[in-house]
Amino acid sequence: MNHKVKGLLKVLLVLAAGGAIAFTALCGIGKNKKGSAEGIRLGLDLAGGVSITYETVKENPTAEELKDTVYKLQKRVDDSGQTEAAVYQEGDNRVNVDIPGATDAEETLRELGRVGEIFFVLGTGNVTSVKKEDDTGWEYVLLKTIEEIKEAGDVILDGTDIKSAEAGWYQENGLTRNVVSLTLNDSGRVKFGEATTKHVGETIAIIYDGKPISVATVQEPLTEGKAQISGGFTAEEANNLATTIRVGALPLELRELRSNVVGATLGQEAIKTSLLAAAIGIALVLIFMAVRYRIMGLAADLALCIYIGLTVVCLNLLEITLTLPGLAGIILSIGMAVDANVIIFSRIQEEIGVGKTVRSAIKLGFSKAFGAIFDGNLTTLFAAAVLYILGSGTVKGFATTLALGIVLSMFTALAVTRFILYALYDAGFDKEKHYGEVKGYKEFSFTKHGKKYALISGVLILTGVVGMIAGKVATGDTLAYGLDFKGGTSMTVLFPEEVTPSISELETAVRSAIGEEAVVSLVSESNAAVIKTQELNQEKRVALTGYLVEQYNVQEAEIEIQSISGTVSGEMKRDAIIAVVVATLVMLIYIRFRFSNLAFAASAVLALVHDVLIVLAVYAVGRISVGNTFIACMLTIVGYSVNATIVVFDRIRENLKEQLKKESYADIVNKSIAQTFSRNIYTSLTTFFMVAALVVFGVSSIREFAIPLLAGIICGAYSSICITGLLWLKLREKFPTEEQE
Repeated sequence: MNHKVKGLLKVLLVLAAGGAIAFTALCGIGKNKKGSAEGIRLGLDLAGGVSITYETVKENPTAEELKDTVYKLQKRVDDSGQTEAAVYQEGDNRVNVDIPGATDAEETLRELGRVGEIFFVLGTGNVTSVKKEDDTGWEYVLLKTIEEIKEAGDVILDGTDIKSAEAGWYQENGLTRNVVSLTLNDSGRVKFGEATTKHVGETIAIIYDGKPISVATVQEPLTEGKAQISGGFTAEEANNLATTIRVGALPLELRELRSNVVGATLGQEAIKTSLLAAAIGIALVLIFMAVRYRIMGLAADLALCIYIGLTVVCLNLLEITLTLPGLAGIILSIGMAVDANVIIFSRIQEEIGVGKTVRSAIKLGFSKAFGAIFDGNLTTLFAAAVLYILGSGTVKGFATTLALGIVLSMFTALAVTRFILYALYDAGFDKEKHYGEVKGYKEFSFTKHGKKYALISGVLILTGVVGMIAGKVATGDTLAYGLDFKGGTSMTVLFPEEVTPSISELETAVRSAIGEEAVVSLVSESNAAVIKTQELNQEKRVALTGYLVEQYNVQEAEIEIQSISGTVSGEMKRDAIIAVVVATLVMLIYIRFRFSNLAFAASAVLALVHDVLIVLAVYAVGRISVGNTFIACMLTIVGYSVNATIVVFDRIRENLKEQLKKESYADIVNKSIAQTFSRNIYTSLTTFFMVAALVVFGVSSIREFAIPLLAGIICGAYSSICITGLLWLKLREKFPTEEQE
């Protein structure tokens, strides 16, 4: 069998594999349609879900108690796998939980668990075991009420004393023992230490929602604020007990007030336009790659289609909830997938340009591009891992889709594209003309214009500072914080049966009545809607109520108005900041390790800060709403900036090893930037296509996310060409004692 036949068979194999992946993505496998796009869990903003309202049992809870309850309940929901759920305060004694993708309120409540109250009490005299009514075993029951146990002073701990509860295991005599590990706060440590010291050999019972869920014997005094509960648990039983303790450890006892199934907050129009924009953006990328790189572009297009299909299949199989911020992670990973191909193809063309055969050029192109691709993707993967571990809510959701995208993009770029390219070569596309025009790079002294670049960057950043000061003076806030950060007013409206307004109609109505933007969701199986706006004063509340009564014949008694907190709590902001800082440090430590020079890591930090500050300026000057998508946008810019920086650094490192005697560090920087110039432009252009389509075709809420992202892409291209290399040069000159390996 000759090479052409083998090549054609390989091409057919790729097409067959691509077809199978496409079929799975479109139709799924089996009765449950596993792997299909239709089965992807969408977030509350894209597909709606269940909204649950809890009310505190305590009549007048403090602001601190409510704040802690919201944060801990958010963590509880995150632990259940609902990474895109939102928990926020409503009024003075209510907590809302929005669970995306759910369609059954009762089932969601069962999965989330009832939010009851938990106590650790002395078992002696308070708890006993009795035979179950169905004679299937024994169960624990209370001999007294909780109030009587409290009066007797037998309560050791309550929910406010518990910091965390985690399921775990250890090996003993070759057997796996499942346990629940408790961590107590300072007050709990003191109380538990005194009780376990006094009652060694006696039992302590855990009472949840008025029922004993576990009884354990005190083996020894526990004074360090940590304890383990064991007793022949299965892994599932240990996990359930840990989960129940975490739920009951909320500072406030909550009871369900109402639960509704609500529609997508972005509406069907937003979803349709976003899908259209994505299709147009991907089509532009495919056309560009094919025109610029010819047969290599065709290989990249096939690999990119396989990548998109695999992403869809994995989103379904891994049950990842996809929201607008999650889409940001996918957009970034698509950009990185294209970027990897651009780096490889540029290397191949360089090798052809110096006289290598096409087959040798392909081999050397992949080999020389591997370092930049590996470093860029691995640093971003480190960041995604840190964001997932330390973040919550939106940050965790963004990290999940980003990590998935990075793994798949590396696989398709380094394995699938390589396989397709060799298959096409063997099939007869073995002439230099099939691999695009081989362009050399033009020498240009970027370093001579450093002051001009610094001036441009300084003006842009200063413009942002002025915009934030002006915003502070005009509105009291440096940025235009949205509902996610500041909270606002929530209005639940029950319309007459004959009236069925759409989301866009109600958004227009709110603007007409009070001049405010609104987030609207429709309640399923009910002719009601939830309208959320910025905090409204009494005058605007009255005006909006009157407008709805007049225009839609709504009964005023059927309108419920409450103030709501931001879905991004102070603790979540803190978690997000810590996650981003740690992720950035991890990336920079890796850069320092890989490039063996402090100047590389330090200049990467400065370039990253530069890009973030300029995007922040866009938010400030444009008064673009700062919400959950703001966090996703900034995280995307961080990943994009570091990846672009590493490509330039990789060339600097390579050129340093081949440095000629007559070449200065400035010459090295100029050569490296020139060599990576086309990569920076092409990668930015392909990602630009994706995001620009969202700006042109998306609804207003989509544009609020896409415009700053677009600015970040342009800024990333500018900084990688004009800033990154110059920063390294200045730092390298400042610290000349540290030698490059």
